[in-house]
Amino acid sequence: MNIKGFTEEEIKELMENPNVTNVTPKGITYSPEFKVKAVLSYIGGNSPAEIFRENGFSHDLVGGGIPRKRLFQWRKIYEEKGELGLLFNKRGSGRKKSNDSQELSVEEKLKRAEARIKLLEAENDFLKKLEELERQAMKKKHH
Repeated sequence: MNIKGFTEEEIKELMENPNVTNVTPKGITYSPEFKVKAVLSYIGGNSPAEIFRENGFSHDLVGGGIPRKRLFQWRKIYEEKGELGLLFNKRGSGRKKSNDSQELSVEEKLKRAEARIKLLEAENDFLKKLEELERQAMKKKHH
């Protein structure tokens, strides 16, 4: 992204990416599931630029240093708070609500549960792939 921000055309293009929940002229809000998937991929040895490219983000559109900066932030949250820290990151969410509205609605609880399920499914898929890669490596080692 350049200093002046995203154009309307760039915003439309970014909003078509399923890993994006919102775009303003000043920034991108990434889906929690993408954050978790990206961190797990990063821990698995993929580069930030590769992770963003494989998930539909153009280097020209997002910017060269952004993937590295985001992965650094997300990995720090992941190390401190685990996956839930990435799923329910409250950064930039504004003022605290009154005590009356702190009780979650049924819809909000359902949304969070569905997000947690998606995350766990993605984590299971990642672990299955990792186990398969380990099995293949062991087979090659023994042959």
